[in-house]
Amino acid sequence: MGLLAFLKKNKASRPGPARDRGMLVFENTSEVIRSETILKNGGWPIRVKGPPPGIRTGCDLVIEFPIVSELEILRVLEAEYIRPLKVVPVSDGLLEPVNIFFTRDYGDFLMVQAANMKITMDKADFRVVNISGGGCPDVPYLAAKIIGMRLDQAPEPRSIGHTLCGYALQLAYEEMKRKCLQ
Repeated sequence: MGLLAFLKKNKASRPGPARDRGMLVFENTSEVIRSETILKNGGWPIRVKGPPPGIRTGCDLVIEFPIVSELEILRVLEAEYIRPLKVVPVSDGLLEPVNIFFTRDYGDFLMVQAANMKITMDKADFRVVNISGGGCPDVPYLAAKIIGMRLDQAPEPRSIGHTLCGYALQLAYEEMKRKCLQ
């Protein structure tokens, strides 16, 4: 049995949420950011992830969503003049979206990376001690505004940054809050 047949057989025999999800594929990151905002504000249980290699376009992000909500979600987005390039059901392991988060525990410090941006926090007092990554012009500004502040008191990167790096830092910030403050 070949690897592809093995993966399909084992994935198909396992019940689980993969069959209940789909991915919205977009032409560019701006559409992902707008769509995420619209859908989250509408209460949809979505997540931004990295696309699997087989469906990558020019955008390095996809939106994972409950496949049963496909028609409603597409109507909501179309009302805002957003049209995904395609909708892909997550039907096998090769089409599984890639988690864009990486977490590393350094003992006293915890680092969360989202895409190319990293935020590091002191676990003792929840103060942000470092922001790094990216190459966008607002990264030094974001770092200057957030480093030294407690995670629960720092401004959201999305509120003060306006680039892809600011967006990725927002994702890392939210993941850090989810891991540490709840």
